[in-house]
Amino acid sequence: MKIAIVSDAWLPQTNGVVRTLMALNRELTLLGHRVSMVTPEHFTTIPCPTYHEIRLAIVPGFEIERHLTGDEPDAIHIATEGPLGLAARRFCRRRKIPFTTSFHTKFPDYIESRIGIPPRFTWELLRRFHAPAASTMVATDSVRQELESYGFTQLSRWTRGVDLHQFQPLAVKPATDWPRPIFLYVGRVAVEKNLPAFLDLDLPGTKLIVGDGPIRASLAQRYPNARFVGRREGDELAAFYALSDVFVFPSQTDTFGLVLLEALACGLPVAAFPVAGPLDVIETSGAGKLDWDLGRAALGALEIDPERCRERARAFTWAASARQFLDNLHMVR
Repeated sequence: MKIAIVSDAWLPQTNGVVRTLMALNRELTLLGHRVSMVTPEHFTTIPCPTYHEIRLAIVPGFEIERHLTGDEPDAIHIATEGPLGLAARRFCRRRKIPFTTSFHTKFPDYIESRIGIPPRFTWELLRRFHAPAASTMVATDSVRQELESYGFTQLSRWTRGVDLHQFQPLAVKPATDWPRPIFLYVGRVAVEKNLPAFLDLDLPGTKLIVGDGPIRASLAQRYPNARFVGRREGDELAAFYALSDVFVFPSQTDTFGLVLLEALACGLPVAAFPVAGPLDVIETSGAGKLDWDLGRAALGALEIDPERCRERARAFTWAASARQFLDNLHMVR
């Protein structure tokens, strides 16, 4: 098939949406499909207010139409609700072309934490955006139930995966000058990630933050005893997972959390709040501790066998994720 995927999120961003779409593109190509990624790199863009690393396309309607008619795709998937997603949605509705969407980001929570707009208004806008889709793909059953409570319909499951070759445990944890145990966070350093819930904890050893974002400098100044090492990728990122003892995930707004799978694949137990994402990844596997007392969860996770974590990660593959995505698509004709 020829599949067009429209996304406002793309490189050089390195968030979960981008990494998911890159893995999906790779797996679909391996299966013999031709994927056309319609992303901001093809358009004139401006930086997103308050988040300059995100680029927003300016008046993309004509170019969207050129991409989606010129490639003659068999299926169109709209991954995000930004300017490109809106333009693609308008194009499909005008031409009466079926399309699918996916729900990656809890924007109502993000927007409330940044500018104070009550979530109910943003939820209604998102519901209207996704309503015409033949199917809206969600990563977990918890998110599906939440969206249904807000009136979303036509929901289907699209799970995530992890590269078990790149992310794997070491036979012996490397020596380090940092006091153990090492409690690790990986991800954006932004207000919606709720990092103070982790950094305020009274824990032994070292708190390690891998990632970058708009509040990194202020948090590094506020928490001088924590280690902020910036963004890391590939083998270097995998090495930080393997170095650590517990992965702490303080976010309460993620719809999945790819970093959870990466940590588990490296034999790293998870400590998190019992919310969507961690609940669905950990389930009854015993590979993590979920508790509204995050400190208790972090200390309890130290007792978990790393092999149990690795075994849980094996349940998530990108190949299975791609096949599920294909099953959810609707043909243009």
